Amino acid sequence: MTEHSFEVKSGERFEFGANWTQFLEILDENRIALAENSLRKMLRVENLEGKRFLDIGSGSGLFSLAARRLGATVHSFDYDPQSVACTTELKRRYNPNSNAWTIEQGSVLDERYLKSLGEWDIVYSWGVLHHTGAMWHALENAITPLREDGTLFIAIYNYQRGMTPVWTHVKRAYNHLPSMLRWLVLGPAMLRLWGPRMLYDLLRGKPFHTWRHYAEHSTRGMSAWRDVIDWVGGYPFEAATPEEIFSFYYDRGFSLINLKTCGGGLGCNEFVFNRTKNA
Repeated sequence: MTEHSFEVKSGERFEFGANWTQFLEILDENRIALAENSLRKMLRVENLEGKRFLDIGSGSGLFSLAARRLGATVHSFDYDPQSVACTTELKRRYNPNSNAWTIEQGSVLDERYLKSLGEWDIVYSWGVLHHTGAMWHALENAITPLREDGTLFIAIYNYQRGMTPVWTHVKRAYNHLPSMLRWLVLGPAMLRLWGPRMLYDLLRGKPFHTWRHYAEHSTRGMSAWRDVIDWVGGYPFEAATPEEIFSFYYDRGFSLINLKTCGGGLGCNEFVFNRTKNA
């Protein structure tokens, strides 16, 4: 039994890859275009021609694909073998004969592996490092393969003093339950997450509008249901305030060049940093 399988079986890790496998069934050109646009917007570029793009924790593979279609040479890796399979499937569908996209299984906590990858212009890790079980170590290691003057694009869950401990217990409970009983956690969580918005849509005469148009509203081409599963099940789980992330990288010689927060609420804060020379 692999370490990953043991963690899943013991209820200490969510099967992210199994969730992404379902997401691939609804992936289409519109969602891919939204992913491409979100990369352009946050990185403030028109394309990634001539850039080397490292995707730490590639998940579904959607953003590796988006980077590849924008012209980058891409290397994707993930700790979850099913996520590796998802990324491999996307390459098979959309970029089967390319030598400019490689995919492996690996861990951001494995410093030797990261050093073996060489240097990259862009290191990307969206919503991943807080699921490693050692977030601050992962945040440190993400710097390793980044070249001088390189760009680091990460997204980290926002810390909420009251709710973050609550959600930690919810997520742990979900993963420790047998699969057939997880609805006992998922149902109330779904009501908490989506109840107010669905009521609002109903009152304005547009029932389920936000749910049905979630891909456009999320700007990342994601699925509402798969994001709910990912949020409720996503464990290990850590979070940080924007100030903590900024200070962490500022102290290591990075400058913030773009920021998108979740307004102090539930979700991820997105950061784009530039690494100054000799940092």
